[in-house]
Amino acid sequence: MAAVAPQRRAVFALLLLGLLRPAARVVANTEGDALHSLRTNLKDPNYVLRTWNQTEVNPCKWFHVTCNSVNSVIRIDLGDAALSGTLVPQLGRLKNLQYLELYSNNISGNIPSELGNLTNLVSLDLYSNNFTGPIPDSLGNLLTLRFLRLNNNRLSGPIPISLTNISTLQVLKFLEHESNCPYNGCWCGLAVFCSCYWFCLLTDRRTI
Repeated sequence: MAAVAPQRRAVFALLLLGLLRPAARVVANTEGDALHSLRTNLKDPNYVLRTWNQTEVNPCKWFHVTCNSVNSVIRIDLGDAALSGTLVPQLGRLKNLQYLELYSNNISGNIPSELGNLTNLVSLDLYSNNFTGPIPDSLGNLLTLRFLRLNNNRLSGPIPISLTNISTLQVLKFLEHESNCPYNGCWCGLAVFCSCYWFCLLTDRRTI
């Protein structure tokens, strides 16, 4: 009878592994679908997205995509890749994403408000593109964000007051013509390198 207990534990471990693997596949498929939606919305003259094949079960095998130990996407590195087109709301499904690096391309259109669902995001680098419209108020939900760089675009409208909720910010850039700002106003006492023309006037809802 003593030998039965280890056998039962082994069977239980195999059953548990079998239950977890389908869950990991579901996450991978959901995130793969979201990334494939992005690919179909982008023009890619240099074929940097050539491995983004929807028939692949796991997007972790795609170039410029990094995943964690459970095959969930945590990083997208597509800076300076000559991409154009627009972003898609499906990006908001990448719940474990920490780094979204899309700088120095020619991506246009609005910044999707669904990016505010990426609550594990540490870095959002969309600078040097051709984005238009407002900065989404939903970005104030990104409470782990350390780097927010939206400069060198054609954004308009007010800088959302909701961004002042992000106490983790270290670098904040909005505009092409930037200046260092004193540590007062809405980010008083926080160690933020801020380079935004209207930074110190956020409470007045000035336009950028």
